[in-house]
Amino acid sequence: MQGIIRCLATGFFISYLPPLIFPFKKNTGAGFLGTLWGIPLVLLFPTDTVLYAICMLVVWVFAVWICKKVQFKESSGHDNPKIVIDEIAGYVTAMAFLPKQWPCLLAAFVLFRTFDTLKLGPVKTFDRIPNAFGIVFDDVAAGLLANILIQLFIIFVVRA
Repeated sequence: MQGIIRCLATGFFISYLPPLIFPFKKNTGAGFLGTLWGIPLVLLFPTDTVLYAICMLVVWVFAVWICKKVQFKESSGHDNPKIVIDEIAGYVTAMAFLPKQWPCLLAAFVLFRTFDTLKLGPVKTFDRIPNAFGIVFDDVAAGLLANILIQLFIIFVVRA
């Protein structure tokens, strides 16, 4: 069972690739690759806003549960870089209620990765929570910030 949980937590082991390719880098890029898994997931989500919200909540709960269960012998702080299911949950949040078109998919990806990396405001607050909830919800907060910016851009620039 631990193997299945580790597989899901690491995005089907995708987070193991960057350290193999770039062993000298501190920031391995595992979060970047983990976020990429969010794109096909979002494309599979329903377009109906209520159903999307339900699926998003399921992803949040599932990600917290997985993060609670996953165990790594080599622990590197509370948010192990090998865990990328939180990036997937964050990207799903960044794309909530947005059109599933490449401009939005790309903008959500770039903004989410930026906010997740910079850890501004509420992202930093959640990042300081030393448990599975904190691991997932700092990324959810980063996704929410990205989503709000894109929604505002669509309202005030695209529709104006």
